[in-house]
Amino acid sequence: MKPVVLLIGRLPNVVADVAQQLGHLPIEWLGAHDKAEVIHQLESEPRISCVVMGAGLDDSVRGALIGVIASRRPDLCIHVKDRASGPEGLLPFAARVVRHELLERATE
Repeated sequence: MKPVVLLIGRLPNVVADVAQQLGHLPIEWLGAHDKAEVIHQLESEPRISCVVMGAGLDDSVRGALIGVIASRRPDLCIHVKDRASGPEGLLPFAARVVRHELLERATE
């Protein structure tokens, strides 16, 4: 069974593009763009292994989402992308996170 990663970003097309470009990895990707979608994904998919959050959201929104995730799923690691790498940095960031957190650890 593939690990599930919740990918959170401001723009739906960026999240979908990242998931598509990383489709070769043995990961199931779920997307969310706001608090309601994050809550829905957390409540409907208990197999989520970690969260990757893009930098396009306001800091207040990112902070609120971290609080929501941590209160509902304290078992999850939340990986927050830097702003300096821009929108194009989400793809390599998400790839690094899943390779290190999920794929390499699965072979240890």
